[in-house]
Amino acid sequence: MANLKKNFFFSALLTLANYIFPLITYPYVSRVLGVTNIGICNFVDSIINYFLVFSTMGISVLGVREIAAAREDRKERSRVFSNLLFLNAFTTLIATLVLLVSIFVVPSWAPYRKLLLVGVAKLLANSLFLDWLYRGVEEFRYITHRSILIKTLYVISIFLFVRKTEDYGVYFLLLTLATVLNALVNIFYSRKFVQVSFRGLSPGPFVKPYLMLGLNYVLTSMYTSFNVIFLGMVHDAEQVGYYTSATKVLTIITAFFTACTTVLLPRMSAVLSEGKEEVFKSFVDKTFNILFLAGVPLVILVEMTAGDIIRVLSGAGYEGSVIPLMTVAPLILIVGLEEILIIQVMMPRKMDKRILRNSVCGAIVGLLLNLIIVRFLKAEGSAIVWLCSEIAVLVSAAFAVFGKYWDGFPGKRLLKDFILYLPLLVLLWFIRIFPIPTALLRCVVSGTVAGLYFLFVTCWVVKDPVVLGILQSLLPWKKR
Repeated sequence: MANLKKNFFFSALLTLANYIFPLITYPYVSRVLGVTNIGICNFVDSIINYFLVFSTMGISVLGVREIAAAREDRKERSRVFSNLLFLNAFTTLIATLVLLVSIFVVPSWAPYRKLLLVGVAKLLANSLFLDWLYRGVEEFRYITHRSILIKTLYVISIFLFVRKTEDYGVYFLLLTLATVLNALVNIFYSRKFVQVSFRGLSPGPFVKPYLMLGLNYVLTSMYTSFNVIFLGMVHDAEQVGYYTSATKVLTIITAFFTACTTVLLPRMSAVLSEGKEEVFKSFVDKTFNILFLAGVPLVILVEMTAGDIIRVLSGAGYEGSVIPLMTVAPLILIVGLEEILIIQVMMPRKMDKRILRNSVCGAIVGLLLNLIIVRFLKAEGSAIVWLCSEIAVLVSAAFAVFGKYWDGFPGKRLLKDFILYLPLLVLLWFIRIFPIPTALLRCVVSGTVAGLYFLFVTCWVVKDPVVLGILQSLLPWKKR
């Protein structure tokens, strides 16, 4: 349990860094480059990320699961690592070749050819990112220290080298170099845990789950990465800039919950393998509580302050991002629920086929809606596509879990928390109409009020033991 607490601490620290660093760089970059050049970079990055899905397939989950299972045996751990690394290298080679051909064949990509060729380095380096190894052995301390150090260097480089509108190529190069540097450091440090050997490889047992989980990510990309690519191909970089600016905000917010579920995955897999069903359920129950208590006020806060958030983070000229941000704000709760059902409940039970069905549902909805509404609704249409696709995934996962592995959807708990936060909605509405001089000040006031109201609800009304325990461990007058 002590190690789990440390893992949560380092994961929370990394999550905090994932909040802070984009909040430092993105307002600066969005103002310097402008909405069109930001859109170009995000469009190209989405293409590279789409191929990344094909290159990495299911390594991020399968790697954690298999390395965690062999955590106590270095020889077995090295064997598993070598086989998975070989599989990843093979699919990365195929994805790289297809990308290189596409760069010179797809006509609409011709204006971005130089940036796409730079992105090839990101695709290759990502196969050696190896975070799945470190998560499998629960080296969250190393992941946090490495990430913060490289992010710091990246931030410094942004302010040094991105100085004018035409520097969007430099910005994308720095983004790529950050991935390359992460990979180089990870390769060097991996020798502490594994010894790579390609003699006597037997990747056969890993191929099916690797492809099955990978297909899941490919389908998921139909309403994430492909969303941006399709928007850029049927409209222009400006619309991509609006959409990605809105989704950037949401990605920062949802990073915290994703980090929590990632920490719990290896531990929950171990708990299930030991037959400790009640301990497993208690983990999930606590996660539901945290999601509802923190997610509901976050959704309300984003909905009520969307215009100010965009003005503060992106600056003038990004007004087209406000409605997309308001559209995707409920995903804070929806994606959080998906994380619980899929990452915490289904993956430890190795329900790979059922997880694939979830993604099929989301991909079908995403593909159809992309074709039907994005041409007319532009960035707002892409936001609707993402929202509806995630709802489809959540409904599919709920049917798989509730009633079979769980008593039922905790709807009463969610409704109770929503009612508890209704006064916050009123407070934020008064702040919005009150004559506060700047958008930044309104954001600060709204965020402070939401934070204090959250503490009031969790500590004095609900008296949530998880939040109280965290506060008691931080405050100097905590109970002995």
